[in-house]
Amino acid sequence: MSVVADRRYGPAPLPAARGPVSAALLAALRDTPRELPAGLGAAFDAVAAPLTDEDLQLTLFLCYELHYRGWSGVDEAWEWEPSLLALRARAERPFEAALRELAGPPPAVLPAAVPGALADLVSADDGPPLAAALQRRADLDRFREFVTHRSIYHLREADPHSWALPRLGGPAKAALVEIQTDEYGNGRLDRMHAELFRTTMDRLGLDTGYAAHLDRVPAVTLATNNLMSLFGLHRRLRGALLGHLAAYEMTSSLPNRRYGNGLRRLGFDAVATRFYDEHVEADAVHEQIAAYDMCGGLVRAEPALASDLLFGAAAALAVDALFAAHLLDAWSAGESSLRPPTQILAAA
Repeated sequence: MSVVADRRYGPAPLPAARGPVSAALLAALRDTPRELPAGLGAAFDAVAAPLTDEDLQLTLFLCYELHYRGWSGVDEAWEWEPSLLALRARAERPFEAALRELAGPPPAVLPAAVPGALADLVSADDGPPLAAALQRRADLDRFREFVTHRSIYHLREADPHSWALPRLGGPAKAALVEIQTDEYGNGRLDRMHAELFRTTMDRLGLDTGYAAHLDRVPAVTLATNNLMSLFGLHRRLRGALLGHLAAYEMTSSLPNRRYGNGLRRLGFDAVATRFYDEHVEADAVHEQIAAYDMCGGLVRAEPALASDLLFGAAAALAVDALFAAHLLDAWSAGESSLRPPTQILAAA
């Protein structure tokens, strides 16, 4: 008797290629693990715009997902294949360099000043007003597009930041556990944030399968996810990972209130908006825990990580601003912010 996998919880099927490197990697992943060509990924050394390069971002996502739920039909031994890790590292170098350039140099601050520096970063953020647009004027199709983009992260919400748990101790670890416990619904499936988001997707008539919309989202959406995986999978970037989480928690309450109000404006009920409503309340508390207990605790224990922490926060805000600008620019032009099906079919 054959057993059908539950598509809600992965692993997901392999996506379509977006360039020569991702095409070669996808072909290899469909076979038994073997050494990849040494020159694979050489084109990434001189890629012009790593954050929006479709081939580079998909290649990274393919590699990173092997450390999460894997890919349907792909041998799990690929996760630690040395040549695949070398390809990932080759793609990570221009990606990280682009992130550091976009975020700019972090301010030099003493450990005690880190929570205040985080607050300054957040208050100075003037990214595109995506949340206001969704609250006030987006129609149902635009809202469904937004949810489609965000599904790549929210259906595994909190998982990238959990990579930090075994790399921390003391107050920073305790604070992160407190935040993550809420994210995972205190052990109740129906309260897990990923499950609440799945309910919102279902109410919007969207496929709720894990990574079901991967082919539709562009490189900039993948970059918002790959950023977390880059920080999470490298111990040397644990400070950046906590800074990223702090920025997310400190900028969450107001946008989520607006997203919930936008859905209510479109006629949706409390079940559909529960994901956003939950974040309004929870993240107001998480904001203080993240800034003072988690990040403050980290730099008290490891003062040298203060600059990494502020870099991670700045990178989170900057990449999310690129993502928001992509959506708003597309909508202003009367276009979809998602990749057209014809583009996906041509690459398949």
